[in-house]
Amino acid sequence: MKGPIYVLFAISTALVCLTSRADSPKALQWHGFVAQGLIDAQNSNFVDDHGDISLKLTEIGINGSYRLGSRFRVAGQAVYLNGGNRYPEGIRADYLFFDWKAVASLDWQVNVHAGRVKNYHWMYSATRDVPHTRPTIILPQSIYFDSFRDVALGVDGLAVVANTSNSWGDWEYYWSYGSSPISREQTSNLVGQRFTGDFKQKFVQQFNTVWQRSNVRLGIGILDSDFEYTQGADDSFVDGDVSIKRLLIQASYAASNWQIAGELFRERTAYTDILFPNFFDDATAEGGYIQGRYLYSSDLTFTARLSLYDQNRKDRDGRIREAATMGAIPAYFGFQDTFTLGLSWDPAPNWRTQLEFHRVKGTGRLAPVLIPNVEVNDQKYWNIWAAQLMYWF
Repeated sequence: MKGPIYVLFAISTALVCLTSRADSPKALQWHGFVAQGLIDAQNSNFVDDHGDISLKLTEIGINGSYRLGSRFRVAGQAVYLNGGNRYPEGIRADYLFFDWKAVASLDWQVNVHAGRVKNYHWMYSATRDVPHTRPTIILPQSIYFDSFRDVALGVDGLAVVANTSNSWGDWEYYWSYGSSPISREQTSNLVGQRFTGDFKQKFVQQFNTVWQRSNVRLGIGILDSDFEYTQGADDSFVDGDVSIKRLLIQASYAASNWQIAGELFRERTAYTDILFPNFFDDATAEGGYIQGRYLYSSDLTFTARLSLYDQNRKDRDGRIREAATMGAIPAYFGFQDTFTLGLSWDPAPNWRTQLEFHRVKGTGRLAPVLIPNVEVNDQKYWNIWAAQLMYWF
């Protein structure tokens, strides 16, 4: 806990110092948000192991950027999160990077980011860390897996963001390379509770391109990442590796008072050893979502979404895995399909209330991944209710 607190203190101190030295009031920009809610994830360990109504829906954050001349700036965000089992509770620096405007012409703008850089590759990856920018409190778990939120949010490394326009439309290009530290809590979300070793990301490289013309937006991206597990003392697991390769397609269309959006992915994951020597599992997951939003008025929005996830495209109903484990892992751990209804209401400037209901079939996106918690997650069908009040400045 001390490390994240020192990071938050360092960012806050730097912002204060920069404020006092700014040559222009526009050199420093900063914003913040506070969000608190209630959530009930019945018959699952999505929030906790009890499935009771919980206050573990807290998000507090401050972010800022400081311009260092015409081509350089520094940007960062620190947050406190409490989401129960969804991600580790506490303070962390979501991002902190230097931004260099390498090219600024009539045709091209290219920025290079270095440090703890953000993930710009998925439709909501760059905004999932700010509650009032999300379409719902809980994003579709088929793609935005909350148990790996901190790993997926960004990397310690480099990113290139490029934009250009031509007669065909507007084009965006994103590339990033680096790795993310993995906490003990996130390790347990992958391999389970019975571990004493260390799990780390060796690297992750992503690239995607997005085309937009008028109200239509289309994109395609790829991801390549390797992880390694190092056995600890008296460990139930052994040294091993995980390799992930993902292809993702996104599309959206926006009209005056409604929007339809969706993302599809195919992800190949290969486990080598980890569970025991010579263990090998190579499976390709598929999934995605389609989402519709209707702006009834300037302050009231309705959302409906269908999210689908299959852990293995060759075993979509999970029966092969159930048979292979002699019934120890029920078939419904092989998929997770969710229908969501949501409402967003802005009662005053900078205030928002979000309400939503999720009807879920399957438990394929509940942690841990390698050794599922079959005792708590003993229902094929389960529900999530959530309400959150948020304020931003």
